[in-house]
Amino acid sequence: MPYVETSIAIEASPRTVYELAKQQERFPEFMPDVESITVVERESDRAVTRWKTLVEEAPIEWTEEDRFDDANLRIDYKLLEGDLDKFEGAWTFSQNGSKTHVVLGVDYDFGVPTLAELIGPTLERKVRENSEMMLAALKREAEAAE
Repeated sequence: MPYVETSIAIEASPRTVYELAKQQERFPEFMPDVESITVVERESDRAVTRWKTLVEEAPIEWTEEDRFDDANLRIDYKLLEGDLDKFEGAWTFSQNGSKTHVVLGVDYDFGVPTLAELIGPTLERKVRENSEMMLAALKREAEAAE
C-alpha cells in the first residue's frame, strides 16, 4: 500500500507546533485543495472530523478519527469511512536543537486496483503536495506565534 512521509524543521517549541496541528478545522484556510473540515466530535484526547477535498478536480470525502497523545506529542489518525479504503498515519513532534522536527506519515489505499494504476502516481503526488503544504503552513503559523 502506498506510504508517503514528509518532514519539516520549525523554529518553535514542540508543544506550540503540536497544539496548532490539533486544530484541523483551520486547515482549509491554508490548503487550497481542502474545501472543508467539519468537526463531528471533539474530546480532550480525540476528534472526529469530516473532510472534503479535491484531487485533480475530483472530489474525495472521508471521516477520520484523530487520537491526541499529549504526553508524547503525537497525533494518530485513521479513516472511519469515505472514498478511500485506507487512510491513516501519524504526526510526530520532537525537539531537535532549537527546532521542532515534525514528521507526517500517510498510509493510504484507494481500494480499486485498476483505478490505482491509472491515478496512483497523481494521488501519491497530491498526498505528498498536501502533506508538504500542511507542514509549511504549520511552520508559518508556529513561527509567527513564538
